[in-house]
Amino acid sequence: MCAGIHVVACRDSAAERGKGASTAHSVWKGSLSFGLLTIPIRLFTAARGERMNLHQIHQECKTRLRQPLFCPTCERNVERSEVIRGYEHVDSQYVLVEDEELKKITPRSGRVMEIVAFVKAEQIDPIYFDSSYFALPENDSEKAYAWLLKALEDKNRVAIATVTMHQREYTVFIRPREHGLTVHTMFFDNEIRRVEGYGKIDENIHLKPQEIKLAEQLVETLSEDFEPSKYHHTFQQNLKALIESKQKGRTFVEEPKPGRAPVIDMMEALKRSVRQSEAANKNKPNRTRRDHEGRRLLAS
Repeated sequence: MCAGIHVVACRDSAAERGKGASTAHSVWKGSLSFGLLTIPIRLFTAARGERMNLHQIHQECKTRLRQPLFCPTCERNVERSEVIRGYEHVDSQYVLVEDEELKKITPRSGRVMEIVAFVKAEQIDPIYFDSSYFALPENDSEKAYAWLLKALEDKNRVAIATVTMHQREYTVFIRPREHGLTVHTMFFDNEIRRVEGYGKIDENIHLKPQEIKLAEQLVETLSEDFEPSKYHHTFQQNLKALIESKQKGRTFVEEPKPGRAPVIDMMEALKRSVRQSEAANKNKPNRTRRDHEGRRLLAS
């Protein structure tokens, strides 16, 4: 009988593999097409979360627990080689689908990413962006690739196309980024959630001019150029430091818990925030202190 479950950490191997361009594997191979122009390309995953995973461990013997595929009819565990796919059309009744059948019904967009429109970049709400991919040209197609890239850059346009991969057809955005073409899968409009009350401001709320001025002043004091390297996953840094400290037999320091902020007048809160921001900007080091927050867990 299990006495309990522990967790242990390991680094996400997929994230490790995704670090080097030399080890990257394409997720789609085909052609980008519009008009009479065809550009052979490959897609590579552009971003992947990097984190330490915690596994479930049997407390009694410290063995990692597995979750086998269990068939309740045969009353036994099933190997991956025995697994096929099916669609449940009635309760516990399935239409079975073979891999070869899926290949036969894959549309043209499984091999050809066809551009259907060019739109202005500023017209696209970022909420529609899903996964990101780098599009690289195949050999002998670099010139056509460069031609499309330059046209999109000069016209500030984003191409909209369709592509099928992973047994799903996507609408995608193709945009120029850092002298290359980046492809983003798109959430369809019906996939964007509607939340009651969002975007509706109480008509009885009146903002005083001095409140607006202070709020704008606070925004101004915190304004800076976007530098993605400044932002970090603090929890993952702390988790890594915790694991390292336990491996070395050290103690670790607990993160301080933020206290509840006192309720004060909004105008007074804005004034204090502006003063604090201005003071922080005067003493701001070249590198943000957040780079080192995760190291606080390491013990003395």
